[in-house]
Amino acid sequence: MLTSCKGIYENGKIELTEAAPVQNRTEVIVTFLETKKEEVSGRHFLGNLKGKFPTPDDFNEPLDDLKEYM
Repeated sequence: MLTSCKGIYENGKIELTEAAPVQNRTEVIVTFLETKKEEVSGRHFLGNLKGKFPTPDDFNEPLDDLKEYM
């Protein structure tokens, strides 16, 4: 059976970020994923998604469905 769980490799050690699916001694295969610098730091940057999703020109206009409340 193959199963996966996430973890972080840092300073020569692997720390699992979720519970291991097994409790007894088990062989493992470690796969290193390519990460971006901001993912490693764990920080979120404002504006990271700017320009990736279109915004309608009337985005800030009142919605017709809510006219009776305004």
